[in-house]
Amino acid sequence: MGSRRGPLKSAVPSNIVSPVRRCSRTACGRPAVATLTYVYADSTAVLGPLATYAEPHCYDLCAEHSERLTAPRGWEVVRLLDGSAPAQPSGDDLEALANAVREAARPQERAAGGGGGSRTADPMEVARRGHLRVLRSPDN
Repeated sequence: MGSRRGPLKSAVPSNIVSPVRRCSRTACGRPAVATLTYVYADSTAVLGPLATYAEPHCYDLCAEHSERLTAPRGWEVVRLLDGSAPAQPSGDDLEALANAVREAARPQERAAGGGGGSRTADPMEVARRGHLRVLRSPDN
């Protein structure tokens, strides 16, 4: 009688593809975070957020390769911001937040002043747009 062997092991790996898209650069296996496309008519390279689908004439790049991207001489690189990434607050944003907190902490003097068309403005206030105010510097 013959010997019973288990199923033959295949020498070819299976065709299971990783759901993570990889960087298109040769020998780079890092996950892609941005998509590069070329607009030849405008001599422009556009680097934006990772596209929803892999396109044949687009290149997926990892964070390192997208930061180091350069374009050919005479071409322009346009970097589109990723809307899902939180924007870093600027000094103006922080100052506006601090002013809003100060205003919210003040007693409501203007509410008692009546609803007439002539409202008394803060001597430091230069302009107002909605709930935001432009204030004069205390040094001036």
